[in-house]
Amino acid sequence: MGYAAEEWAGKPVIAIINTWSDAQPCHAHFKSRVEDVKRGILQAGGFPMELPALSLSESFVKPTTMLYRNMLAMETEELLRSHPADGAVLMGGCDKTTPGLVMGATSAGLPMIYFPAGPMLRGHYKKDVLGSGSDAWKYWDERRAGNITDEQWQGVEAGIARSYGHCMTLGTASTMTAIAEALGLTLPGASSIPAADVNHIRMASAVGRRAVEMVWDRLTPDQILTRAAFDNAVTVAMATGCSTNAVIHLIAMARRAGVDLTLDDLDAASRVTPVIANIRPIGKTYLMEDFYYAGGLRGLMGNLKPKLDLQTMTVSGQRLGETLEGAEVYNDDVIRPLENPVYAEGSLAILRGNLAPDGAVIKPAACTPEMLRHEGPALVFDSYPDMKAVIDSDDLEVTRDTVMILRNVGPIGGPGMPEWGMLPIPRKLLKQGVRDMVRISDARMSGTSYGACILHAAPEAAVGAPLALVQTGDIIRLDVPNRTLDMLVSDEELERRRAAWVAPPPHAGRGYQHMFGQHILQADKGCDFDFLETGFGATAPEPDIY
Repeated sequence: MGYAAEEWAGKPVIAIINTWSDAQPCHAHFKSRVEDVKRGILQAGGFPMELPALSLSESFVKPTTMLYRNMLAMETEELLRSHPADGAVLMGGCDKTTPGLVMGATSAGLPMIYFPAGPMLRGHYKKDVLGSGSDAWKYWDERRAGNITDEQWQGVEAGIARSYGHCMTLGTASTMTAIAEALGLTLPGASSIPAADVNHIRMASAVGRRAVEMVWDRLTPDQILTRAAFDNAVTVAMATGCSTNAVIHLIAMARRAGVDLTLDDLDAASRVTPVIANIRPIGKTYLMEDFYYAGGLRGLMGNLKPKLDLQTMTVSGQRLGETLEGAEVYNDDVIRPLENPVYAEGSLAILRGNLAPDGAVIKPAACTPEMLRHEGPALVFDSYPDMKAVIDSDDLEVTRDTVMILRNVGPIGGPGMPEWGMLPIPRKLLKQGVRDMVRISDARMSGTSYGACILHAAPEAAVGAPLALVQTGDIIRLDVPNRTLDMLVSDEELERRRAAWVAPPPHAGRGYQHMFGQHILQADKGCDFDFLETGFGATAPEPDIY
């Protein structure tokens, strides 16, 4: 390899877990940015060692990156355990890379610091500013309704992703990097810097320098990832207008750290935390680039100080409160004060009832307000192909009061719980001007999505849960203020249906997907593998070297 002993002997070896690949547009800059991280490590007297890992591109991985989040977590943990590393830099950003990297590094236990990919630049088409995902769904519906041409659609496609970096709406990627910063796993302000901004390069080298210092300081994840840190992260997530996917990832990350975070904890925080980030899809105008210019996550957390535990430790070596000293907001329409929120309660709500006894999640701030209390007949689809075959038919028996239900698309049924929960509005309703309706599934949806979509119904249909028993025509009652979701069907009738239910066959009889189906936990538990959770058993010790 050509290294002299003087280059590495007695120096901290810093593993750089890099999720770059040719099939990962969000991380396209990581191929060069890793050199900036290495530069910082060398400046601080360390020795960098780049280790490639799964890139988990939302755009390319079939059927969903969620199927492989836990694989990335396993890979990260074992890369750090099996290589001669003293500390780690985690390079991620696209949706599942943040939780996957953090979960694995938490279990490995080495000093680690997270380096976020950063959001891409805002999109443009003619006079319109475009937001990742959100405008794709919007203009796709207009195309289906016949309101825009193929040429106009192609113009939207050409202008919506103008640079490398992850989605610049406040979707799952921006949500999870903000959560990483709120947990104390990034340097202050790191999650808000646009990927194409020169300050992102400077942050990369600063992360490399700090990784070396953390090894000498023996600052390990267990000193940072405390109950208080996760409470802070939940509060920040709710205030940003977070993605629904935050629920699953926060719970999984917390359980890896030995913190028993529950759906009820998230719902309770949502009740008392207003949304103060005026960023799409909850906001109407601004994107993550505007958020950065307005003060970024440090500015938002500065406004949230009364609701945060300022004594939690961060990778900087400072307490959270110290990292927020001097934080300012430069545009109080982008980052609102607590007394002038975008939405009075937090981003998410947890629903329970006989349709989802272990919980389901909805994003009330992104719904049409009149949908928050709704009663209507179910239209049930057992698979996405079943739904797709009829959704554009003018003969489909559906009205705006119909409750569309897609099932068998959860963790086991999907497999991997794909982002299919934002069911398309039937074309006949689009032509009537309908742009939102109640939709229920055991799937997830993109954090850039919006609408009255009820997701993560637990338990999922594939294990014989109540969602498997609902039939077309059953009346569904939704009451978001009271957090309930029920089908108006008697217990006796449900028992009759349960006796007739037949379990679907497994997706695979061997390989990774077989293991996945055997060990995946349900959505309300974070969808980790049961054997990876901290409480399952003792972690493997440092490997022997003879």
